[in-house]
Amino acid sequence: MSNNTGRPRALIVLSSAKRLPLAEPNSHPGISTGFFLVELAAVMAQFEETHDFVLATPDGAVPQLDINGLALNFHGAGSLGPATVRHTIQTDAERLTPDQLRERNPKLVARREAELDLARRQLGRLPVSEPLPKTDREAISIRDEVIASFAGVPERDYYSIRQLVSMHRDPTSAFSLTDFDFVHMPGGHAPMVDFYDNPWMGELLHTLHEAGVPISLICHAPIALTSARYRVLPDGTVRTNENHDFTGAHITTVPRWGERFMLASQYPKVPGERTRLPYYVDVALKDAGYDVNLTLNPTAVKVIWDESREVLTGNGPQAVDAQTARLVELLGQRETTVTTHATS
Repeated sequence: MSNNTGRPRALIVLSSAKRLPLAEPNSHPGISTGFFLVELAAVMAQFEETHDFVLATPDGAVPQLDINGLALNFHGAGSLGPATVRHTIQTDAERLTPDQLRERNPKLVARREAELDLARRQLGRLPVSEPLPKTDREAISIRDEVIASFAGVPERDYYSIRQLVSMHRDPTSAFSLTDFDFVHMPGGHAPMVDFYDNPWMGELLHTLHEAGVPISLICHAPIALTSARYRVLPDGTVRTNENHDFTGAHITTVPRWGERFMLASQYPKVPGERTRLPYYVDVALKDAGYDVNLTLNPTAVKVIWDESREVLTGNGPQAVDAQTARLVELLGQRETTVTTHATS
């Protein structure tokens, strides 16, 4: 964990969940899942030349790349809505082959390739989720190639959240959570499993907040805030407080009506069966005491900065570019403030 480059550092926390439980169909084993690279790569690309990244997952296991997040339309960023409509027409009405789809969408292909290159550089060897019955055909067509491209990449170390907190508390360790410029956590459905109601996640969030480290969460990742009711004491005792420092924070996330659309027809859908998740992220966050602001159009861009809690949230892959730009702006303001104080 030593900082040999002298550059500032950023903390990247990903879910390591690989299977998403379903409430329906009954007795379903759950669907293969992982994190959405598109919700991480824009942030890492922005800071790759200036920052070193420390990687973590809740349990320290290597995260899994969700093949569904590599569908070309998800790389439309702020134009996700039009990209999705175009993608649907090209796949269902025009019945284009995967090769034809790539030929018709060179900018989306280029962005995806650049983000996969970044993942190999920064995230190390990654497993890839299993294709589902409703997984995009073009995404399935590149899965073997993606797996092979990661096979020769060295493994990277992923710290568990408990390790990070323990090192931070250790007076003999040079590591401190206060040294990070920011933390970013991407979505995909995986955070619904191990970011949710997790005491160590709660302790991490509070420690970062107390250190003044901006917390960036996107899409399903804001579910981590349900864990803020917990603190973990040095002896391992877990204490619960429903009226904590994050209570009432203004945030956004994926809306339940967008989730219902996905469950009705997109990749999480179990063919021929009513498909339901154990909970909706926005409902769980409202129940946990947050001011959750949503868009009626699930593909519209929404990014919210809660200044008092220093929490930045975005509502999905369509928001990642806007969220990255806002993060750059916020860090620039902080640097200006620090410089002004130092010279005054």
